[in-house]
Amino acid sequence: MINFEHAKKRMVETQIMGRGIDDGRLIDAMLKVPRHIFVEEAIAAQAYSDTSLPIGDRQTISQPYMVALMTNLLCLSGVEKVLEIGTGSGYQTAILAHLAARVYTMERVRHLALKARRALDSLGLLNVNLRIQDGSGGWGEEAPFDAIIVSAGAPDIPRDLIEQLKIGGRLVIPIGGGTDQVLVRACKGPDGSVTREDIINCRFVRLIGQFGWNADNP
Repeated sequence: MINFEHAKKRMVETQIMGRGIDDGRLIDAMLKVPRHIFVEEAIAAQAYSDTSLPIGDRQTISQPYMVALMTNLLCLSGVEKVLEIGTGSGYQTAILAHLAARVYTMERVRHLALKARRALDSLGLLNVNLRIQDGSGGWGEEAPFDAIIVSAGAPDIPRDLIEQLKIGGRLVIPIGGGTDQVLVRACKGPDGSVTREDIINCRFVRLIGQFGWNADNP
């Protein structure tokens, strides 16, 4: 029988802390969230491995380190209102829910969204609002957001997301074509200008939607 607690602790020690991420709140969140409930039972034994995993509909649950890195770049203190584009399995959402005051998450694939909602509810994460919709244009009614995270690769940062970001806010998004991108952090200055910082090469599924890639050419 798999000892998931041991696997989770080893994941955090080797893949997260071992790669230089030392934010205590983030580490605690990753130790709390059971990653194996966000994947199919048939591959639960691989849940804490150092890789992304398929979740259906050509979507994936991101590598644990990438989840930690992207979250760390948001610099959350616990009081923030966060927008997540691409709920997917809900694992990244769960990590955010432990670190922010409120999480608004969007997923265009209905059955993935419903499955993620069930997993989040099973953990008692009641500070998550989930909308089943193309998220590439953001969630205008709830803007502005202190932080925005996009869990799929886009051709560029959608303008609507920049507009929905608070002054002083951070946005983390993979930018590039195909499945090879660069992880970018954009910060909104006091005058509304945006500075961009390239972080690391990465590989995500494409952001499908009005302000992303065309679904007919994924």
